[in-house]
Amino acid sequence: MLKEKIGFIGGGKMGEALINGFLQAKLSSAGKIIVSDVDKKRCQLLEKETGIKTTQENKKVTSRSDIIILAIKPNVMGDILEELKNDITPKHLVVSIAAGIPLSFIESSLNKGCRAIRVMPNTPCLVGETAAGYALGKKATKADGKLVGQLLDAVGKSFLLDEKYLDAVTGLSGSGPAFIYVVIEALADGGVKMGLPRDVANTLAAQTAFGAAKMVLESGTHIGQLRDSVTSPGGTTIEGLHALEKGGIRNVLISAVEAATKKSKRLGKTLSKRSK
Repeated sequence: MLKEKIGFIGGGKMGEALINGFLQAKLSSAGKIIVSDVDKKRCQLLEKETGIKTTQENKKVTSRSDIIILAIKPNVMGDILEELKNDITPKHLVVSIAAGIPLSFIESSLNKGCRAIRVMPNTPCLVGETAAGYALGKKATKADGKLVGQLLDAVGKSFLLDEKYLDAVTGLSGSGPAFIYVVIEALADGGVKMGLPRDVANTLAAQTAFGAAKMVLESGTHIGQLRDSVTSPGGTTIEGLHALEKGGIRNVLISAVEAATKKSKRLGKTLSKRSK
């Protein structure tokens, strides 16, 4: 268990997912986590479900935390940093999970010497299966990076990367769960169309996606080889794959990641322009 106290500015779904992940992994205890959120009902819900402390005052989080996780929307980042500028010091480690917000903006908005790390996690951290990338700011130390890596690896898999790659991480794994949910839902709809009960189709589709992903991660076999191992000559699978290719599934999924990545880049550029 970490000795550092963790504070969250923002108690939305992603913040909640990380909190639950840290608690389930026993990296922290409820008594060492505090969250601020403008929504009083949201605070009450988090307290009830996790046992953590909450407040509607952001400054209380900075005064009671060693690690400050900015789990807020990109459009309010500037205002929040301006509010907390004099409260965040070099003793704090600032971790931003806001999509598209560059480290340069965070560092220039805080006092000189502040340590910052930019992270792009995703919501499966709630079940200990996040896929995340993170980058170190100019003043962040190797020890800071190791600490954030420890937090993220406790709830899934993470990669220390150059910041230039984080928009692509946002487009792939940050937005990716929504894309996979659509695929799972569509597979289940196909099962229902072919006569399966809805609950059976949903479970079969989700378990199939889970099992296939686990094969990729654990077998060490190339994805193409795994696909071919299911695809018998003249069989059912090749018929289905042909239908997918006719529908342009590869193009659609590649375009989805590309679109989400470009949106992440635009968010950062827009905010940077406003700050000048």
